[in-house]
Amino acid sequence: MRKRPKVDIRPWGKFEEYATNEKVTVKIITVKKGGILSLQSHEKRKELWVALDDGLTAQISGKSTKLKKGQMITVPKKAKHRIRASRDARFLEVSFGNFDEGDIVRYQDVYGRA
Repeated sequence: MRKRPKVDIRPWGKFEEYATNEKVTVKIITVKKGGILSLQSHEKRKELWVALDDGLTAQISGKSTKLKKGQMITVPKKAKHRIRASRDARFLEVSFGNFDEGDIVRYQDVYGRA
């Protein structure tokens, strides 16, 4: 996983490369206005989040960061993390490592899943 994406300028524009030849799982996650994901951690994977919209706040290891559209943030393995939305918003999640939806420890969850 790169700290910053590789940027390649082309005559037609550019591309940003976040991973090359790595075992990854990629999702686009939509969070409803007022929605908040579980405070959780993963033993077997780290994550890269890229905000696709404004209105998201990431909490990683107790530190909150308001994300701007296009901003990238990393979630280390075993770090407690969550994301909340002040409006309908999406983010790209790239998970590095052995992906398993069961690899989740929930510490807090407003939907009763912890």
